[in-house]
Amino acid sequence: MSSENSSIPGAENPETFTGLKKGKIKTIAAGIPAVVSSIEKVIGEAGLGRGMKALWSLNKKGGFDCPSCAWPDPDDERSGIAEYCENGARAVAEEATAKKLTTVFFKENPVQDLARLSDYEIGGKGRIAQPMFLPKGATHYQPISWDDAFEKIAASLNSLASPDEAIFYTSGRTSNEAAFLYQLMVRQFGTNNLPDCSNMCHESSGVALGESLGIGKGSVKLADFYESEVIIILGQNPGTNHPRMLTALQKAKANGARIISVNPLPETGLMGFNNPQTVKGILDIDASLTGLFLPIKINGDMALLKAVQLLLFREEDKNPGSVLDLDFIAENTIGIDDFKRHISEQNLDELVNISGIPLSQITEMAEILKGKTKIIACWAMGLTQHKNAVDTIKEVVNLLLLKGSIGKPGAGTCPVRGHSNVQGDRTMGIFERPSDALLDKIAENFNISPPREHGLDVVNSIKAMHAGKARVFLAMGGNFLSATPDTVFTAQALRNCDLTVHVSTKLNRSHLVHGAEAIILPCLGRSDVDMVNGENQFVSCENSMGVVQSSKGVLKPISDDLLSEPVIVCRLAKALFGDSGPVNWDQYAQHYDAIREAIEQTISGFENYNERVRIPGGFYLPNCNREGSFNTTSQKAHFNIAPVTTLAMKKDELMMMTIRSHDQFNTTVYGLNDRYRGIYNERRVILMNEKDIADRGLMDGDVVDLINNHEGIERIANKFIVVKYPIPEGCAATYFPETNVLVPLTSVADKSNTPTSKQVILKVKKHLASN
Repeated sequence: MSSENSSIPGAENPETFTGLKKGKIKTIAAGIPAVVSSIEKVIGEAGLGRGMKALWSLNKKGGFDCPSCAWPDPDDERSGIAEYCENGARAVAEEATAKKLTTVFFKENPVQDLARLSDYEIGGKGRIAQPMFLPKGATHYQPISWDDAFEKIAASLNSLASPDEAIFYTSGRTSNEAAFLYQLMVRQFGTNNLPDCSNMCHESSGVALGESLGIGKGSVKLADFYESEVIIILGQNPGTNHPRMLTALQKAKANGARIISVNPLPETGLMGFNNPQTVKGILDIDASLTGLFLPIKINGDMALLKAVQLLLFREEDKNPGSVLDLDFIAENTIGIDDFKRHISEQNLDELVNISGIPLSQITEMAEILKGKTKIIACWAMGLTQHKNAVDTIKEVVNLLLLKGSIGKPGAGTCPVRGHSNVQGDRTMGIFERPSDALLDKIAENFNISPPREHGLDVVNSIKAMHAGKARVFLAMGGNFLSATPDTVFTAQALRNCDLTVHVSTKLNRSHLVHGAEAIILPCLGRSDVDMVNGENQFVSCENSMGVVQSSKGVLKPISDDLLSEPVIVCRLAKALFGDSGPVNWDQYAQHYDAIREAIEQTISGFENYNERVRIPGGFYLPNCNREGSFNTTSQKAHFNIAPVTTLAMKKDELMMMTIRSHDQFNTTVYGLNDRYRGIYNERRVILMNEKDIADRGLMDGDVVDLINNHEGIERIANKFIVVKYPIPEGCAATYFPETNVLVPLTSVADKSNTPTSKQVILKVKKHLASN
């Protein structure tokens, strides 16, 4: 391990203020300010011509898929003005930037100096233009040829005592083609150690939906929003994280849908939206969205849902057959009698207290739902990153089952996925617990014997690296360190590796907190032309609603020394296995149609893949729930019974959730402003209730330290500025990755093993300058 790397002060999380400025909390999202912000970012990074060329092709049929979120594109006509949002434009600007990092940059900037920068500063340096290698004990990255890089990685992997000593991580931006090849290479190598970003975000959704409904994906199409009578949004901030969703919500509301928002913070996008593509949006006319806002206490969602169900059962008992869909329940579900008995035993007053929502508002929600059957429930990480996340999502399913709101137009489940192809990667087999059906197909089609023993997810991979049981770490995209919990522990886990390898477009913190040796393999981005044998190749992605469509870049790459992700996998596989072997890796690198033919033979639902993916707009994958069936062991949907659980907290403790700023997507920080929340030029803040601030003898603007003590281990995040904010008492919010250091690796959701980043118990103490 490099001594310089180990001794960099604060390399995991620099503690530097940038100068907080505060403004008014916005009540309306998007509008002209979003347009101005988007254009400024794109032109500033890529220049007028290059930037506008990218935006013109973004999310268009025949263009390239947005590298930001996974919200679906319209099935019919797409906007001729801008089929993207502010954050999508920022993501493209970051990728299309004209700034590039060559040998000169790395020669002038030691790793130690770069590690002292913030994630925002690191990401703003530009695109990596050539493969780079950090030898053991070295202070600077140095250039390496592609062949030498592949040979070095292959030698390290082949020297391991067991394939299980290697970790192969995947981010959600990896294409279907690259993901399929990656998992194939890893399983030919002999391990199922395929952790991915799903482990940290929507794993709880997949587990809950798979167990209760038979498929780990949502059931709705975008068109269902326009037929819906009620849309419930739980633990999600679409204005910042999925801005194009606001257009769908606005159209749904215009068609008569009631929107209920359940969230600890009154997020701007939930309250109002000005669509900059409409006259009303430009003129700020009728921008409201949410009809009922419920400021839930953090992790109070299950109590709220049970309270609503209790009220619905009472109404059904008064007027049998008028509230619940008894025919649907009888024909399609099991467990209703036990579930009704469980709900009837709940104490309504206790549920109200735990949720933090007044009974009058809970009653209003029940009244809205009472006579409706076309109900969509949407959620994101506000539900998935709690210890009881799986049961809470099953409680959402329980509510939909009572109303018969699955498998019909205008109704269903909608887990809103984050990164643009995170769902597609899982479909392609990126999973540490693969099904026997997938492994059987791999064995049949490729004449290899894939391992059957389950591999390591993110949390267990970190533990294995920290314990010295995993020695090589390879990441296909992403910023692993900044995305994961327990940052100091995770940093040491990476440092304990012999070799860390990252396939990346831009510099990030995971390149700077590394193993004894480190390699960066620079890849093409979504917007880049991918020329192979004289033909611009395309890849494909799957969005949140199961649509698979093509993505073809339009921009000249900023360097001639970049390779696509599929080609990187093929060349690494050849170095790893040699020219002989059962898999013909050369054919997949020569034309991506060959990859899609292999996918068609291996993954269900991809019949005539090459033909259908070339249809403008792509095609839907099969979805049993959408078709009104349930692929569970009983072939019916399952009501789930689970108790309401609460964490014991001391009087001086707060429950903190990590959140994104508006100038951020996942770990990529585009800027230092969170203009919707009125926070500018600073990320080291903690949002607190006014009473909680006073109770601790603090004032708005004070500098504090945040302390988590879980299982006897103290975790500290120093120097955060207190910001008074409308959040329920006993709750607090901070930006990630700055407070990931406080998220215990050993605090995870039951069944899904997802870190509990929305349920961190902490104490707040005034910072002393001498600390």
